[in-house]
Amino acid sequence: MPEPRRLGGSLLLAAAFVTSNGAGDPAGPEAFPKAALQHENVFHERGLGALRGVTIGPIESSLHRDRGYGSKAFLRTLDEVQRLGASWISLTPFGRVADLSPTGVAMTFEAPYTENRRALSRAVAQAHAAGLKVLLVPHLWVETGAWRGEIDPGSPAAWERWARGYTAFVREWAAFAQESGVDLLAVGVELRSWVTNGFAPSFSDVVREVRSVYGGPLTYAANWDDAEDTVIWGELDLIGVNAFFPLTETENATPAELAKGGRAVAERVRALAERWHKPVVFTEFGYTTRKDPALRPWEWPDHMKNVVVDQVAQADAYSALLAGVIEEPWFAGAFVWRLYSDPDDMSQESEWGFSPRGKLAELVLRDAFAAHWAADGKRPLGTSLVRYTAERIGIY
Repeated sequence: MPEPRRLGGSLLLAAAFVTSNGAGDPAGPEAFPKAALQHENVFHERGLGALRGVTIGPIESSLHRDRGYGSKAFLRTLDEVQRLGASWISLTPFGRVADLSPTGVAMTFEAPYTENRRALSRAVAQAHAAGLKVLLVPHLWVETGAWRGEIDPGSPAAWERWARGYTAFVREWAAFAQESGVDLLAVGVELRSWVTNGFAPSFSDVVREVRSVYGGPLTYAANWDDAEDTVIWGELDLIGVNAFFPLTETENATPAELAKGGRAVAERVRALAERWHKPVVFTEFGYTTRKDPALRPWEWPDHMKNVVVDQVAQADAYSALLAGVIEEPWFAGAFVWRLYSDPDDMSQESEWGFSPRGKLAELVLRDAFAAHWAADGKRPLGTSLVRYTAERIGIY
């Protein structure tokens, strides 16, 4: 989920294996035997094809009963997702931390944890009944409004205490994922200060604890500008990126210029996939409905003023990003950010927000989801006569 964040660092996506070379610096995958770095796409192996995904945001407040996960309203959103052509949804339960020096995670968010857990269980069952697969992404909400990527407990002892508290949080959701049959689990979201430095080995322990209770594939959702520094990819099945990439450095970029930016993103993500011999999934991607959304995509709509609503600009950004990646065999899929549980609830986001619902960007999604993606495998003879390729995105 995009938040205000540090903009330093490179767009280039690379990584290093989660270990230490003795000097506190992470070593790259080249330091390990090739046998440990098999290029295995678990989704190809299981015949699942590309992940055409939509993130569905929760409405967990007790003031909005019967509108969140597992409700009748949620069923209408699932129907909408299916009509878009999606095959996956992403669900995002939250836990709370007080500030950037936490000791643990409060499981309750807006509504009691047990109530949210029951709602999530219904939501997973509803999605599976509709033929949709589920990615579960437990998020952290920082009460001060700060970004989770800057969490810093302080001392090594405080980091160890925090690691225990976070492990308890994500292990609880991993047990839920196993019990409810979740198809893919993210072990964290945008935890830059943890997974890019000398404390990263303790996150590796988190992953191993999750694997002890959840038997499905795992990913982690790195922020778009720090995946090059993330050092835990060797522990996971898929590389996850919250892909709020800028596609241009100038205002009023043309579709051709945005497409060039999309191809540059694809090249950089390809380098990450090839270095780690793992497929990449965009655990989140999206652009707001405003002028020049591809210039600073991470800017949060609630913080904007005097916004010029621009559906064409949003749609052009969608098209440019997706056309650059969906014909790449290393690209496992993407989850658009986002719709909400109740399609009739207009209170969750402004008109210029990220949602593509009822906008031109929704047509781009329909085109993209209907296209053949490289991750779908080889096409049967003759299907090119009736099924569009990525080059046809945006024809409507």
